[in-house]
Amino acid sequence: MRKLSFILLFCTFLFQPAFAQPDTLRAGLSEIVEMAIGGAPDVQIAQTAVRNNFWRYQSFLADYKPQISFGATLPNLNRSIQPITLPDGSEAFINRALMSNSVNLSLEQDVALTGGSIFAQTGLERIDIFRTASNDGSISYLSTPVAIGFQQPLFQYNALKWEREVQPLLYEEAQRAYSEDMENVAYDAALLFFDVLIAQLNLEAARRDKRDADTLLAISRGRFEVGRIAETELLQIELSAMNADASLANNALSLQTSSEALRNFLGIEEAVYFIPQTPENIPVFTVDAEQALQLAQANRSETVAFQRRIKQAEQEVARAKGTTGPSANVSGYFALSQTANAFNNAYSDPLDQERLNISLNVPIADWGKARSRIEIARSNQELTALQVQQSRIAFEREILVKVQQFDLQRQQVSLALRAYEVAQKQLDITRQRYRVGKIAIADLNISIGQEASARVAYANALRNFWLAYYDLRRLTLYDFEQQRSLRRENARG
Repeated sequence: MRKLSFILLFCTFLFQPAFAQPDTLRAGLSEIVEMAIGGAPDVQIAQTAVRNNFWRYQSFLADYKPQISFGATLPNLNRSIQPITLPDGSEAFINRALMSNSVNLSLEQDVALTGGSIFAQTGLERIDIFRTASNDGSISYLSTPVAIGFQQPLFQYNALKWEREVQPLLYEEAQRAYSEDMENVAYDAALLFFDVLIAQLNLEAARRDKRDADTLLAISRGRFEVGRIAETELLQIELSAMNADASLANNALSLQTSSEALRNFLGIEEAVYFIPQTPENIPVFTVDAEQALQLAQANRSETVAFQRRIKQAEQEVARAKGTTGPSANVSGYFALSQTANAFNNAYSDPLDQERLNISLNVPIADWGKARSRIEIARSNQELTALQVQQSRIAFEREILVKVQQFDLQRQQVSLALRAYEVAQKQLDITRQRYRVGKIAIADLNISIGQEASARVAYANALRNFWLAYYDLRRLTLYDFEQQRSLRRENARG
């Protein structure tokens, strides 16, 4: 099971004859975020994805490096009766007894610039003819000290060239997406933290309201017995007490649900009781909209994705052109080889071999199929360019709007806090006045409702500010409070 870290974690064992209490986890917002980034299941998923992307890119890079291979057949034994074509054209069944062995070493290199390939190889073969009734047996060697060749397509789609332009963009996009995934985890952790915090605050308020409702009910019953209030007012107070009971139960259930959601998100397997600390200290820093936009453009994966989408659209046009028109292939081969009955002689005075092949394919009539494919690719290219342009505009607007909203959320926290303090003071005064009989129950209920609304507004203002803060972090991959980049090194291997 995962150990709870980054915070003070201890088990409290009060008088408990039947069962142990769950672990108590007292933590602030930053500690919960650090716990999530340190090992939440979503982090492990992001790390697995980025490792896959890393090795996929390494595999791509290997395609552009020389491929060296060694092959051998040791041995190939054949003792059988087989039909053999004789020099005069007739066939006869001949008893064959032979063994062949061969080794070869080859090197092949793809050429991204031209889309072709070159190769070089060397090899040696030996054939042992075993002695039979009709054959005295023999040994022969075939050596190929060196052989080189090439294969070059002409007027065709060059996949090597285009992949060399697209794959680095995909890799860079994946690198940046990893940092974004980590900041998404931080944002989600903050979101769940405030779900627990607000549920906890609401539960505490419900308990306080329950105590006050019971106290007021007791006072009202005494007043009713001496005839100071009407029965309808007493019934209204009893209804308020029952509503307080229902609110207490609902808020307890809400806290349990939100706590379980946070526990599951953090990957904590033990039962735990969260005690969230209200993040009332609002950091003081300014965010320049132009700086935020520049940081987002420099750090976000979307900016690389824009380039990649444009490049892939160009790639599809090139593919359509290269796979529909005339095409040709040129291949060449040169080798030095020799055969002999002795190993040493097999490398003496080698004979040269040359082969050259040119093939051509020209479509005569395709009834417009090639042109249609090219026009479709071009239309998609134009559509992609328009979509990317719109996405760029939306990307920039989102950053600018988020910066403006962040500044407004900071102001809302101050206003909501002041309103909450005023509502609390007003409610305390109203309760005292009701207890001495100076106001009616309706006035008290109004004050209770105003205090509850102010409490919820303040909690939501805190929530909105901190979520805007973490939202700005994930949109720019920059921590404006600490003045540091949030780009992370990828997990490898």
